[in-house]
Amino acid sequence: MPEPDLNLLIALDALLAEGSVAGAARRLGLSASAMSRTLARLRATTHDPLLVRAGRGMVLTPHAEELRERARTAAQAAQAVLQPRTTALDFPTLERTFTIRTNEGFVEAFGASLIAAVAAVAPRVRLRFVPKPEKTPEPLREGLVDLEVGVLGQMGPEVRLQALFRDRFLGVVRKGHPLEAEKTVTAKRYVAFEHIVASRRGTATGPVDVALAALGLKRTITAIVPGFSAALAVARASDLIALVPASLLQSQSESSTATMYAFELPVTTERITVSQMWHPRMDADPAHRWLRQLFLAVCRQQPSL
Repeated sequence: MPEPDLNLLIALDALLAEGSVAGAARRLGLSASAMSRTLARLRATTHDPLLVRAGRGMVLTPHAEELRERARTAAQAAQAVLQPRTTALDFPTLERTFTIRTNEGFVEAFGASLIAAVAAVAPRVRLRFVPKPEKTPEPLREGLVDLEVGVLGQMGPEVRLQALFRDRFLGVVRKGHPLEAEKTVTAKRYVAFEHIVASRRGTATGPVDVALAALGLKRTITAIVPGFSAALAVARASDLIALVPASLLQSQSESSTATMYAFELPVTTERITVSQMWHPRMDADPAHRWLRQLFLAVCRQQPSL
C-alpha cells in the first residue's frame, strides 16, 4: 500500500477551513487551478467528494465535517514538528511576521509605539495588523493570526488571555458645541442632542443606553459608523455627540484634540478590559512569548485612564 502524500494534509486543512477552492488557494498562495487539482487528489485519496456544489457556493460533505477538526490538529502538529528548535532568540537576525487581529482604535492608540519597540530590538520582525469584524476564536485556532487584541468575547475555553489595560468611554463634541460651556454635562443635556455611534456590527445601543433607560431617558442616534475614528471625524464637523475610548483620545495629536471637547459621561458604565489572546500552541514559542511581553510593556506604559 503506497504511503499517503502528507503534503496533502495542509491543503486538506485549508480546504475544510475555507469551504471553497478559491479561499484555500488564497490562503496557501496557489492558483485556483492548482488548488482544484489538489482537491481532485484529495478526493481520490479519501474516497469522498469532500466539497460539493450548493447553489453558487460549496459545502462540506458529512465525512469532510468529521475530518475538519482532525485535519486542523494534524496540520498544526506537523508544522510545529518541522519548526526549528530555538532556545535563544537572536533578535538582530530574527525574521518573522506576526499577524495581530484588532480594531483600528487600538492601532491608532498603540500602533506607532509597538512598531518602534519591535524595531528597536528586532528590526527584521514585521507586525501585520488585520481587522476584527467579529469576535470569534477561529482565526486563532486555525493559525491565521498570532495575537488577538480586544475585549474578551466568546473565545472558547482553550484560548489564553492576558489583560493589557483598562479603558473607559468619554463623550466628545466639536469645539464651540453648546455642551462645551457646561461645567458638568447632565443626563438630560446629554440626550438633548443627537448622537453618532461606532459599531462594527451596526449595533445602535450599548451600556450607556441601559444606564440612561434606568433614568427614564433615551438618546437619539442619528448615525452608525464602523469605527471610532469615523465617529470622531463626523462629530468634529457637526453637532453630533460621539462616544469613544479614552485611550484613543490620548493617542490623538494636539492639532486634532484642539478641535474637540471631551467630557465625562453623565451615567456610570463599567470600564472595559482590553486583553491580548492567543492559542495555547504558541505558549512555548520564544518569539511569540517575547512579542506578548512587549505588547504588555507598551500598553502598561500609557497614563492611567
